Amino acid sequence: MARQRILGVVLTGGAGRRLGPLTADRAKSAVPFGGIYRVADFTLSNLVNGGVQRICVLTQYKSHSLNRHITTTWQLNSLLDNYVTPVPAQQWLGPRWQAGSADAIYQSLTLIERDRPGLVLVAGADHVYRMDPNQMIQAHLDWDAGVTVAAIPVPRPAATDFGVIRAAADGHRIEAFPEKPADPPCLRGSPDEAFASMGIYVFDTAVLVEALRKDAADEGSGHSMGGDIIPRLVRDGVAHVYDFLQNKVPGGR
Repeated sequence: MARQRILGVVLTGGAGRRLGPLTADRAKSAVPFGGIYRVADFTLSNLVNGGVQRICVLTQYKSHSLNRHITTTWQLNSLLDNYVTPVPAQQWLGPRWQAGSADAIYQSLTLIERDRPGLVLVAGADHVYRMDPNQMIQAHLDWDAGVTVAAIPVPRPAATDFGVIRAAADGHRIEAFPEKPADPPCLRGSPDEAFASMGIYVFDTAVLVEALRKDAADEGSGHSMGGDIIPRLVRDGVAHVYDFLQNKVPGGR
């Protein structure tokens, strides 16, 4: 893994309407947590402490609070080419805003092309969790995957709010990826649970770029990572799933 150049792309576009007054003036990922921290700090801490130290944070919705927090808090060593930088929506591809999570990355392809990473790790910034990304990255390399999706078992009734994974008999190749299904497929060996996507993906860069360009040209697409990009790669036979419960954070319990 040390031979791989990895770029982190963090998506922070969630409006967080269900959080009511907490998101009146800020995106969900910018909501304060534990005093001086923000929700986005969980994802950024996981990546930086896991060695992913070139990170673009794509922002759009009420992003001033988060932009200021990132620029004053996440200052890495530029001499080592490490950075955490907010990237506001800039309409690089014309006078329109981001049309979905996949479109947000597509509109920022210039950043990927300039960095020239071997792998791109994409994650949302509105989850509270602890993870060592190295283990997922290593699994991705071991499987020679085009994309690897982090997933966690959830009760089947709750899985209707997520992208749900049906894994093959080998336990990691993805056979189907319905988005928010009314009848979620059960987890193999556990009929009361489903395998829900966490919105954390490791991509081979060439696979990601090709999928984004095909998606951008598809007028019928919703331009969503979970709703369009991952199902496209499942159909191509290059998608695999990483069980988050297998992740062991060094020093953790």
